[in-house]
Amino acid sequence: MRARDYVAAWSLERAVIAARDPATRDDPRLPYHQRWVWDGRSVDGADVLVRCYHGLGDTLQFARYLPALARRASRVTVEAPVRLHPLLAGIAEVSLHAFDPARPLAPRACDLEITELPGALALAPPDIPVPYLRVAPAPIPSTTVGLCHRAGDWDADRSLPEAMLAPLAARHRCLTLVAAPSALPVINPDGCPFDLAATAALVAGCAAVVTVDTMVAHLAGALGRPTWLLLKHDPDWRWDPARHDSDWYPTLRLHAQPHPGDWSPAVAAVTRELGAFIDDQGETIHGQPAQPIGARLLG
Repeated sequence: MRARDYVAAWSLERAVIAARDPATRDDPRLPYHQRWVWDGRSVDGADVLVRCYHGLGDTLQFARYLPALARRASRVTVEAPVRLHPLLAGIAEVSLHAFDPARPLAPRACDLEITELPGALALAPPDIPVPYLRVAPAPIPSTTVGLCHRAGDWDADRSLPEAMLAPLAARHRCLTLVAAPSALPVINPDGCPFDLAATAALVAGCAAVVTVDTMVAHLAGALGRPTWLLLKHDPDWRWDPARHDSDWYPTLRLHAQPHPGDWSPAVAAVTRELGAFIDDQGETIHGQPAQPIGARLLG
């Protein structure tokens, strides 16, 4: 998948599925994110249940496949975290249900985990138009840059100290996309709302986004916003640290650490590129003091 040889990847996936013990499918003894669900059967004409067992970012990344699935299956039910429902509702004609880990939905004729959709449909990322998420942008000042320095707690190496983004906040009008107070001179110093619909509106209103590898990166990419992604030295399979682009999101620009823990070169590169990009937008904003956005705009 990282090498973009998708046909080979799907062939390997089917070989792995064929070698599995069917009794271990959706094994309740395992954490949800470690389970396998799809047994290789066709989705065509089937009553399909899509389970979203991974993180919010994973679900957003693979939700691009839901319209294609809905065209091929007889019925599609998506079991996803309620927080994502406002965003998923506009992607495809599917039946949305809340994912309750204590009471998952009963199996259907064909069950898949949402990350298994590329193989099940044999569709590579470039086969899906981007953007595939559409939300009304929040009424924030033009040329605003969204910043996200914090990733999930389970992989602290993806996060970087907020202070490293200070040069960006000093030069550009910025807002934070982290649901916590910010020490930077951003227009929302109290932080971003802990609400995905509100966060999506803010991202949609940004001229650009600078983020680490977390849900915000997938949200910005799915919305088609110009985005600079800061990656740790050895990111996971979906990002190639040797490249600056991504099949998954054409508007992303990738910058990985040259050495483990060394964020400075990547941040410096983003600072240069973002400066040129914002200047090309036709508005000079350098030197303007940050003006807080009122609670009305932040929802």
